[in-house]
Amino acid sequence: MLSLLKITLSNLPDDPGVYRFLDSSGIILYIGKAKNLKKRVLSYFTKTHTNGKIAFMVKRTTDVQYIIVNTEQDALLLENTLIKKHKPRYNVALKDDKTYPWICIKKEPFPRVFVTRRIIRDGSFYAGPFTSHNIMYALLDMINKVFKPRTCNYNLSDVNIRANKFRVCLEYHIGNCFGPCDGHQGKNEYDGNMERIKEILKGDTGSAKDTLKKQMNFFAEQLRFEEAEKVKKQIECIEKHQRKSTVVNPRLTNLDVISIVTDEKTGYVNYLRILNGTIIQSHNLEIKKKLDETPGQLLEITLTECRQLFKSESAEVIVPLIPDFQQNNLIFTLPVRGDKKKLLLMSERNAQHFRLLQLRKSVSGNLSPMGKKLVTSVMADLHLPALPLHIECFDNSNIQGDFPVSACVVFKNGVPSKKDYRLFNLKTVSGPDDFSSMYEVVYRRYKRLTEEKQPLPQLVVIDGGKGQLNAAAEALEKLSIGSKIKIIALAKRMEEIFLHRKQEPLLINKNSDTLKLLQHLRDEAHRFGIKHHRGRRIRETVRSELMNIKGVGEKSVKILLTKFGSVEQIRKCSADDLIPLLGKSKAGKISAFFR
Repeated sequence: MLSLLKITLSNLPDDPGVYRFLDSSGIILYIGKAKNLKKRVLSYFTKTHTNGKIAFMVKRTTDVQYIIVNTEQDALLLENTLIKKHKPRYNVALKDDKTYPWICIKKEPFPRVFVTRRIIRDGSFYAGPFTSHNIMYALLDMINKVFKPRTCNYNLSDVNIRANKFRVCLEYHIGNCFGPCDGHQGKNEYDGNMERIKEILKGDTGSAKDTLKKQMNFFAEQLRFEEAEKVKKQIECIEKHQRKSTVVNPRLTNLDVISIVTDEKTGYVNYLRILNGTIIQSHNLEIKKKLDETPGQLLEITLTECRQLFKSESAEVIVPLIPDFQQNNLIFTLPVRGDKKKLLLMSERNAQHFRLLQLRKSVSGNLSPMGKKLVTSVMADLHLPALPLHIECFDNSNIQGDFPVSACVVFKNGVPSKKDYRLFNLKTVSGPDDFSSMYEVVYRRYKRLTEEKQPLPQLVVIDGGKGQLNAAAEALEKLSIGSKIKIIALAKRMEEIFLHRKQEPLLINKNSDTLKLLQHLRDEAHRFGIKHHRGRRIRETVRSELMNIKGVGEKSVKILLTKFGSVEQIRKCSADDLIPLLGKSKAGKISAFFR
């Protein structure tokens, strides 16, 4: 088998084409395209691969098949088709298998306009697919308001209409239909409206408006002012829809925009199609990486996929990086300023948002509905890069610097994880120095976590103001983990949220779930810290009071407190009660001290 593979490799052509790697069972492992088949395929078998998956794939490959095509563009299209058909193990997985809806203008007398997910090749007109239901239904609502196409499914043939077979329904009487079923609207007028609807669905509102303006002027010249007013309202409705959709200069006529955000295992793509300054299509795509594909490689795959899906014929594509591949008559633009740059930034924001949405979905199975709502709210309000599934909060407690303690409470998935709570008796701070106390406890906490290679929280909350926040941030910086953890402070007096290196506090709704969760964290840390502080203060006070008794030492105090629990109980004891524990001499001294 290996000898056959060597023969195939030695006879590879220098033409563009698509290649397939197969294992000994004939299963396709990988499909790729190449500008030069010989150079590309041989590179897999002559290089030393640091990526384990690539090395394993090459080791499993026992046969290579290829298809020669005329151009690199043809290879790109064929590769995309074959990947979708065979779904090889080592190719990226395109997660967009949903059936997207289309707007259909049915081929029939007096065509209906409706939403469908099935394309029937019967000569009907289809616009789409629409990945955003909001955009689709807003467009359909505008069409229904302006042109009022019929919604009934009657057979409106000329014979049936002349025979008065139908009567107008409620839709006609409430102004949602012009009544073609009963001859109130002629076929020429109705078909003219359908042509204008098609232009709008293609993204060309200008032609539809021009036709309507000519019609309005004609009615005005004929002194048919009521009809002219109706057409004017139609034009205004189209312009209102266009204003909502226009995002940049309308002179940007026909182009595509694509951006990609990647992490270790996945790529997240946003694709926009622009016509006359209006977004007429938007699409998000998640790609599972298999062989550590670069952003440029992912861009090749997804650009072809999106342009095929939306049947785009745009000659220009705005991209975040110039790809290595070329396509006939296709211009790649990497903008640095202006309206095209704004479009690219908008697409990148959409890709980022799509990534966060997918991350939320991936962890939703581990979250209760309330926990999901809370952490989602916190991520949005605090502009976090990921869901804060692990949050820690610190609070210091002391009286005039005496008995200083610090508490760390931990919330996971939006709820307290009490087994992870930690208490700290401060070691390096003397006196009421809240800033130094915060530095010490944060440093100790995360030094230990990093040394033990424990997971770090996504968010740290400090009970205090800017001073405590800066001290805690300094501790994180010293540990070189400042960029890995988002840190904020919650000040009690005005419930202000301070961010590191930001002068002004962050303003969020006082009734938001985010603030409620942060207050819960702060109050829980305060409760836990005060409880420990009070217990320590009492123990130290009791110990110091008993230690004032001459002849009673640390060991005796411990025995008494273990047996009786408090000074009040010891005070009530007689000397005879204490003799079995400490002996006659110490029992007499303690009894005499309290009497």
